[in-house]
Amino acid sequence: MNLETSSPTAARGLRLFPTALGQCGIAWGEHGVLGLQLPEGDEFAARRRLERRFPTLQDDAPSAAAEAAMQGVIELLAGGDPDLSRIELDFSQVPDFHRRVYALARAIPRGLTRTYGDLARDLGDVGLARAVGQALGANPFPPVIPCHRILSADGNGGFSAHGGVATKLRMLAIEEARGLQLSMF
Repeated sequence: MNLETSSPTAARGLRLFPTALGQCGIAWGEHGVLGLQLPEGDEFAARRRLERRFPTLQDDAPSAAAEAAMQGVIELLAGGDPDLSRIELDFSQVPDFHRRVYALARAIPRGLTRTYGDLARDLGDVGLARAVGQALGANPFPPVIPCHRILSADGNGGFSAHGGVATKLRMLAIEEARGLQLSMF
């Protein structure tokens, strides 16, 4: 299946879809997925947040690319190991530094974690760890960009999705992350 092909009748839209964690959201456009979101407290809150993020989009039948992204997220959150690397993401509204951080995060395999400092070092300056964390906090594509796989040096880590660190821990447990020693704060 070519994930870059979109249906001419559904070039732009948004949709909620059920996963093992609850209702996730997706928005897509002519150049790929515009954004994803993890579940909120309930379906109403999830829809409200998605519509706030993408006020010009309407609920519509998903494009082929959006459908493939939804199926990949469903499989991932059910404990599978889908190849999410082929999902076309529209980075047109994403700053260059964030793109570089997201490329590093996207390369982290299921079941593994890295630290903010690791990514900062990969970017050429360990002093960028805080900026890496800020970029991950603004991630418009979770879990395709798996920001939940990045931890602080002490094994803790914040998480901007609904449920915070508890959601992060749940996602890492689903993925059976090795050597996981996160502590709740």
